[in-house]
Amino acid sequence: MASVALLSRHAVYSAAPALLRAIVIALAAWLVASASVAAGIPPDYSPLVVKPTGMPERFEFDLSAALTRARTDNKRLYIYLGASDCPFCREYEAFLARNAAALVPQFAKDYLVVDLRSNLSVTAKRLYIRIGSSSLPYTDFQRSIGDARVRALVYPCVWLLDQQARPLMQMPTGAGTFETVAEQLEILQLK
Repeated sequence: MASVALLSRHAVYSAAPALLRAIVIALAAWLVASASVAAGIPPDYSPLVVKPTGMPERFEFDLSAALTRARTDNKRLYIYLGASDCPFCREYEAFLARNAAALVPQFAKDYLVVDLRSNLSVTAKRLYIRIGSSSLPYTDFQRSIGDARVRALVYPCVWLLDQQARPLMQMPTGAGTFETVAEQLEILQLK
């Protein structure tokens, strides 16, 4: 009987490193997923939140449903890629919250707001954009839509796309996204 108890204790101790490793991996995946859904576009804007899949190796954002909805609602896409741990993203999101009374009606009139939630640890090599059956890394996606900002990924990033996922204009990236209501309205009222 003592040998059976010793054997079971040995089996538990042998399995402990693998079990601990599995727990650590699961916890890390949960933390990454939790961080990627924090903050974002304020609820007043009724954003369509697109969460990444394929984590933690790959953060893939599928825009297929957003494009379908934009076509159905006859709207353009205002796609915001923010990072939960990005101070410049928090500034832009706070700007949107402070100015919701002036901006929400303009957004709602012509745009489906799409909120892609990421974090600063997600590099261009790990970030993918999917439309239908095509999934492209960030820089290849930028090239495919003719975006002149093809370079390192900078947060926040905004795309204004039509219903065929073509850019309506080149947008600023990073800290200079929009700093006044007038600048934001000028972009939203693009014809």
